[in-house]
Amino acid sequence: MSIAENISAIRARIAAAAESCGRDVGEIMLVGASKMNDAAACREAIAAGIDALGENRVQEMTAKLAEDAYRGAPLYFIGHLQRNKVRQVVGKVDLIQSVGSLPLLQEIEKEAAKQGIVQDILLEVNIGREEAKSGFLEEELFAAAAEAKNCPHVRLKGLMTVPPVEVEAHDCIPYFEKVRGLYVDISEKLYDNQFEYLSMGMSGDFEDAIRAGATMVRVGSSIFGQRYYPDKHK
Repeated sequence: MSIAENISAIRARIAAAAESCGRDVGEIMLVGASKMNDAAACREAIAAGIDALGENRVQEMTAKLAEDAYRGAPLYFIGHLQRNKVRQVVGKVDLIQSVGSLPLLQEIEKEAAKQGIVQDILLEVNIGREEAKSGFLEEELFAAAAEAKNCPHVRLKGLMTVPPVEVEAHDCIPYFEKVRGLYVDISEKLYDNQFEYLSMGMSGDFEDAIRAGATMVRVGSSIFGQRYYPDKHK
């Protein structure tokens, strides 16, 4: 199937998931996770009406920006962001979804101030407490959101999470529900209920994420096809 056909099929599944829990499908954004896909694939997704594109790697994003790959859709950074690459991302993307530490938050504030802009961000939640993943732990999140509120060149728009890999179907649901609870609590207590984005759910679990309250899902392989990872040892 083509990228356009895949997007149409994903939108039908999003609509069905929203209907199953009494939600308005218009509340849910579809982000195409375009890692390891070329500029032509990005343009095809935009032509098919993708709501936004999300990139995981700074070098790849920079190369595709030079090819004007994202014209016509918002660009989000959704991968792990190193502090020494912040200046390559701030001001280049509409939303940084993966702000998972106070030093990274402070570096983004510093770079945005230098550019004279306000950078929209999400805080990443390490809801599974996994050592291999970045992100704030549940008990750190409220303080991090309060710190973001004190940054004049950063605008916190919500939360993002990647739960642990499922062992059984629907294992992710309790994690999604917990992050939804944090999202509602912080938005109400610190941000006058102004949060917009709860980014959770990918190709294998986005329907569960929608039923748990996601307003944004990040879908890669189900749109662009399986990614090819070269064997570096050959």
